[in-house]
Amino acid sequence: MNEGKPTKAKWWSRPRPQGLSGEPESTGPAPGGLADTDGDFELARPAARQADDGGDYELRRPEPVPADGEPARVPAGMPAEGAEDGVPAASAASAVPAQGGPAASAVEAGNATSAVPVDGASEPLHDPDPYSTPPYGEPGPWAPAPPVQHPAATPAHGVTTADRPAMPGPPVPPPQGAPAAPPGIPGPAVPLPPPSAPTPVPAAVHADAQPPTPAPWQRYDPWAAPVAPGGHGPLQQNGAGVPSTEQRRRRGRKALLGAAVLLALVSGGVGGVMGVYLERNGGVGTVELPQAGKEPAARDADSVAGIAERALPSVVTLHVSGSGEQGTGTGFVLDTRGHILTNNHVVQSAGSAGEITVTFNGGETAEAELVGRDSGYDLAVVKVKGVRGLTPLPLGNSDSVQVGDPVVAIGAPFDLAGTVTSGIISAKQRPITAGGEKGDGSDVSYVDALQTDAPINPGNSGGPLLDAKARVIGINSAIRSADSGSELDSGRSGSIGLGFAIPINQGKRVAEELINTGKATHPVIGITLDMDYTGDGARVAAEGSEGGPPVTVGGPGAKAGIKAGDVITEVDGQRVHSGEELIVKTRAHRPGDRLELTVERGGKERAMSLVLGSSGGS
Repeated sequence: MNEGKPTKAKWWSRPRPQGLSGEPESTGPAPGGLADTDGDFELARPAARQADDGGDYELRRPEPVPADGEPARVPAGMPAEGAEDGVPAASAASAVPAQGGPAASAVEAGNATSAVPVDGASEPLHDPDPYSTPPYGEPGPWAPAPPVQHPAATPAHGVTTADRPAMPGPPVPPPQGAPAAPPGIPGPAVPLPPPSAPTPVPAAVHADAQPPTPAPWQRYDPWAAPVAPGGHGPLQQNGAGVPSTEQRRRRGRKALLGAAVLLALVSGGVGGVMGVYLERNGGVGTVELPQAGKEPAARDADSVAGIAERALPSVVTLHVSGSGEQGTGTGFVLDTRGHILTNNHVVQSAGSAGEITVTFNGGETAEAELVGRDSGYDLAVVKVKGVRGLTPLPLGNSDSVQVGDPVVAIGAPFDLAGTVTSGIISAKQRPITAGGEKGDGSDVSYVDALQTDAPINPGNSGGPLLDAKARVIGINSAIRSADSGSELDSGRSGSIGLGFAIPINQGKRVAEELINTGKATHPVIGITLDMDYTGDGARVAAEGSEGGPPVTVGGPGAKAGIKAGDVITEVDGQRVHSGEELIVKTRAHRPGDRLELTVERGGKERAMSLVLGSSGGS
């Protein structure tokens, strides 16, 4: 706020006279005869233009300043003295005053933005700017940005070019005692040489001298013409380092790797979304269910598959026909000579004139002949001819079998050859009888059997019962049927988990006898048993068969002291509950084996020992 006071011109609008050193000039009268009123004054206006100049004039070029004691030189083409074209000679002569004269101040003042008009000299085309507005004076706070000018290379100091005058030298100080023109006051005009005058070249510059290297800020020229290939154009850089070829390649590889990773991520995401969609919605197009790949065919030797793999090549299927009957059973190879072991009831229908056909696991067939059979043990041996490369099954030891041991049964149930089932040993020394269709008991079999829960069905008879090492421990012979209750069912009933097998120890002895002699022997005690006795134990009958004595004279029983009516309760420490059980336990031994018996007579028990005799089988 000015509070009613008169406004004064600001410091940037009040020109003050300065000397050469830049300090305000204190000597000399104020220009234009104006009094100093609080530092303000009015600038002198230029004189009126002469009417005879037609509004045009030519500025005078500055004259070179002569050295001390050297006469002033007049440029070529300029009159030395006298008036020319209406210009007084005194004005021309006064353009180059002597050193220290008042004209020196005028020359110095000619470097200012304006010059004071001199009588008889030409006047400028415009009035001086009292406010020093740019670009004629000093810039003020409201001054616009200076216009962009075309940059050009700056030559060395003092060197002139064809289109540019030499750089001015340092200002020449005015003569001593001469007043200096204040800034902003036009000084006397300095005559310039005519345009036709050549510009002098300093002698110190040689023609073969190389121009100095331009400064860094003068290297960039956006208006420069394109440089020919192979030339050295101006350096145009923004200051950043230029990457090398290896760096550019490395950046390219990084960019490529980044693009690949991004593509993989996008592809994985899209694939996951599509997978979830297909899984939830069942997919599109043809349905293809997942399946496990192919695995090695080999199995552990003690597994069911491993046992079956080793045993099947030695198991055969028998087809028997004769006497108007037909049957199917199973057998296994005993040796490389073609002997095959099976059940007696399998080949019984063939008789002496029947036909027996053996089919091997690979599908080969061969005719077989009966070697021997025994109804008491329900075993038979047949032999094939003209067959080579047979693989016999190894035989185990049935006395070493324990209840709970795993077993595998192989046979042809209902004529389905090569059927494999598995189970365990359910019980040992299970006394069973089979046969008895003739009524006289001559076809009854007494077996001290191994019980198993492995499924055995009609057609499995004569097949092997194998242990975990693929060794034969029994011959499958009978099953318990639920509908008939008989111990050996020859009908078409199925298994209920109660199967019976002849121990291999007994089968081995009988098979050897059948192969070697054609018939088997039975161990005997030499007594007749009362099969109608319902009490506990086996009682000796009161009379023998066909009216003979119940105890064979000179037989094993008579030698041990057994008499009619005695009840045998134990054999080798095992309890005997019936006559059939005593026969089964006796036939489990070989002829000549010793038995330890417990006999009850008259309510008292006594121990007896005897050696088993032998009788021919049937």
